[in-house]
Amino acid sequence: MTGRQRPEWAVRLKAEREARNWNKREMARQLLRAAGIERGSVDSLARQIRDWENGNHFPREWATTYAVAFGIDEDELFESSPFVADSALLWVWDPSATSAAIYDTTMRDLILDRRQAVKALTVTAGLPLIDPVQRWLSAAAGTLPDPPAKGRIGMEEVAQLERATDVFRTWEHSYGGGLARKAVIGQLSEVSELLKDGLPRPIALRLFGVMARLAKIAANMSWDSGLQGVAQRYYVLGLQAAQPTKDRRFGAGILASMARQLLYLGRPGDALELVRLALDGTRTSEMARLRAMLHTREAWAYVGLGRVEAFRRATGTAEEMFANASGDEGTSFNEAELAGVTGGRYLDLAQHDPQFADDAVIYISRAIDLRAHSAGRSLALDFAGLAHAHLIQGDLDATVAAGRAAVDAAGRVSSDRVRAQLGTLEQALAKRSAAGVADLRASLRTAMAS
Repeated sequence: MTGRQRPEWAVRLKAEREARNWNKREMARQLLRAAGIERGSVDSLARQIRDWENGNHFPREWATTYAVAFGIDEDELFESSPFVADSALLWVWDPSATSAAIYDTTMRDLILDRRQAVKALTVTAGLPLIDPVQRWLSAAAGTLPDPPAKGRIGMEEVAQLERATDVFRTWEHSYGGGLARKAVIGQLSEVSELLKDGLPRPIALRLFGVMARLAKIAANMSWDSGLQGVAQRYYVLGLQAAQPTKDRRFGAGILASMARQLLYLGRPGDALELVRLALDGTRTSEMARLRAMLHTREAWAYVGLGRVEAFRRATGTAEEMFANASGDEGTSFNEAELAGVTGGRYLDLAQHDPQFADDAVIYISRAIDLRAHSAGRSLALDFAGLAHAHLIQGDLDATVAAGRAAVDAAGRVSSDRVRAQLGTLEQALAKRSAAGVADLRASLRTAMAS
């Protein structure tokens, strides 16, 4: 590359890969998976990836597959920033417009194939994302139409939909994305269609609550399926669906999920803005546990910004607030999640300064003990993180043991987040040759390819 500058698209390909902690071999596996190729040569494709990232030639036949693997619009990936300057999201606040937007989005998602869905949506960041969220905090709830005398469904049917939504939430938490994503989107589409014809106001309000929860579940599952732009779209639709219900607690939870996605994508500044907006909208004592969760997101953003002391302060605030909270407050954030997310951030710090590895082991081990082997995706992430922390400590026996547990837990979920974490661990093990390490690396590669 002496004497010439790499093309911008080549720089972006490498930056997007490294943002996900994928080495070139893992990038090759992700491309093969996105292309539906089961027996492609990883080594050969990894060499091509090196040439593409060096800008030697353009990946013409693999451009769309790259977009699918990254969850980024193809034109944005190869021509401009992967984060759009103008919002690709549809911001509507009228309840009727919201349900119509959800119906249109779900129908498109159900009909289009994966490549078309990825190409249609990009990830929005910066002011085009932050400004509409600020309007969510200040806008009055939209007015529902005058209730008809009777509707197509009654309260018992709504209760059944709420119970079905609880089942979908359990699926998402335990198994990630995968085949269940389409089932959730189909249910979300049906609920939005029910609202198109008009219903008595009490029933309509509860259905908007169901729609908001389903949209958030669809977002989480889309993310686990590698569809980042689609996931963000569902988060925003869930936020808007929650508006008529005036449920600020649920809306703040969606903002926390949106912030977490931006943190994974390397946008800590935007994530911090969303967290602060969520904190501003939840300043009541009965939301202490929710605010504790938001402060863990704040701490995470500070790690991404390199502000270690601010991370410590935010973590301390989260722990103190959680300890003083009463009841579950309707949130799933618990002591295991508090320990897990804190341990994960200490692990992030330990990768630059090994002195933090001991804290990472303590917190992640506590999270694993508290989960009691019941949370599939979270447990897989925790074990992978614990293995990496032990590796930084230099304890290879503990690394191998935790790594095997991570592979076992990963076999029960379908999650891009888990595969990325396993890829980070496999890459970190590349220069180690102790007994059991080679077998663990082989198991990690197998798990990532499944």
